[in-house]
Amino acid sequence: MMDFMQALAAKGQPDRTFEALARLVQDTIGAKLFTTMVIDRDRNVARRNFTNMPEAYPVSGEKPRNKDRWADIVEGQHETFVANSIEEIAAVFPDHELIRSLGCESCINVPVTIDGQVIGTLNCLHEAGHYTPERAEAANALKLPGAVAFLLHEKYNGGA
Repeated sequence: MMDFMQALAAKGQPDRTFEALARLVQDTIGAKLFTTMVIDRDRNVARRNFTNMPEAYPVSGEKPRNKDRWADIVEGQHETFVANSIEEIAAVFPDHELIRSLGCESCINVPVTIDGQVIGTLNCLHEAGHYTPERAEAANALKLPGAVAFLLHEKYNGGA
């Protein structure tokens, strides 16, 4: 957490904070692929605003917001979504083949909620079965640093 706080105080925002958030995610629950998505309700999309694999998942990539089981869990209930097999991922993510090609077959999506509304998600992907109940519980500690990163993103990028 000290690295995150130092990054927050450093020049070069919000990039420095998102990079520190990625390291914190790695240290807390692990992730081969880590992205963050900000919710754009006006356009009804989720827009990627950080990635550790820009070749496969570039910043500013967008996904439509669907009304599905994932949205009900993450946006409706404000709960963390966990899928520990490629089959579970394929049921909600159309890009499951790309995910698998990157060596990832499990994911955890952590909602970042402010003022009663999910403003974005922390998206962590790893090998099959990686996101155990213990790691899912540990992911809750990432919500506050995630909120800080999203608020910085909003400050420096006008909310989108």
